[in-house]
Amino acid sequence: MTEGILLDVHAHLIPVVEDRLAAIEGVSWDGEAMIIDGHKVGMKPIFKPEALKKWMGENKVEHAFISAPPPLYRQQLRGDEARAWAAYINDGLDAIAAESDGTLSALVHLPTEDPETAIAIARDYTARGHNLFAMPAGTGDERTLGMAEFEPLWQVLDAAGAFVFFHPGECGDGRLKSFYLTNLLGNPYESTVALGHLIFAGVLERYPNIMPCFAHGGGLLPMVAGRFERGFDTARPGVDTSRAAPSKVIPGIYVDCICHSEAASIHAEATFGGERVVFGSDWPFPMGLVEPYTQLAAYAPERRQRYFQTNPAALQARLKSKE
Repeated sequence: MTEGILLDVHAHLIPVVEDRLAAIEGVSWDGEAMIIDGHKVGMKPIFKPEALKKWMGENKVEHAFISAPPPLYRQQLRGDEARAWAAYINDGLDAIAAESDGTLSALVHLPTEDPETAIAIARDYTARGHNLFAMPAGTGDERTLGMAEFEPLWQVLDAAGAFVFFHPGECGDGRLKSFYLTNLLGNPYESTVALGHLIFAGVLERYPNIMPCFAHGGGLLPMVAGRFERGFDTARPGVDTSRAAPSKVIPGIYVDCICHSEAASIHAEATFGGERVVFGSDWPFPMGLVEPYTQLAAYAPERRQRYFQTNPAALQARLKSKE
């Protein structure tokens, strides 16, 4: 395989700024790992931008969008604590991108657990011309992204024509604690719940200038999109049929290609559109495509070409047109 990878929309880094960490309660750095609310994040490469750039060179990845991984979400925070933590993440990612010689772009973290803070961050960054963002797919509690308190956030992001990467956080279903199911099943489930609320609450219909991109092939939506449509067609309880049908808004969604089988990737293409599936690695996590040329070797060459080159090029052109 000779195809280079034009863009990776799904790479993670954790910034380490020791003097700022010292002033943040609940987080510390021991020289090799970060301890966040009692949980040790010990994956060493995730703290090293040079490790990501080395991996990019080895795998012919020209550019990567970097975002905060779920261990940084800390969705119990509110108010000043939420603002301080989001500022730490975003300032750190901005600094890493600024020192990357143009190979990395930061996705500004929007803390969905505190909508007022997320709105303020979005307003600040869009006023400066920034249109790349990331957010958890959930709020950490029973609130949903379809609720009215998020409406000003969607308005700001829509006005900026923003790219917004949605990544699942912790799944609260205790039944998934066995067999790594919190990740294997919980992650796609969380993304699908978010998509359900964004679709049925009319968010994606009202704000078509937002470029939503969901991790992991759009979660389980390729399997339930038809079921969503049937629920709309038969006016199931709670479904507002005055809004656009799911089939009208789903094709406006981007997803990464982390499906782990070509059959699943084909289903994602059939659901979102062949031009809407772009490359994501989930670097450096082993559940991602950290060996893309090996993991996608059996895929049809034209499919790899779309994921690696054609679709990212179209996305980049669309983003550039919004600047």
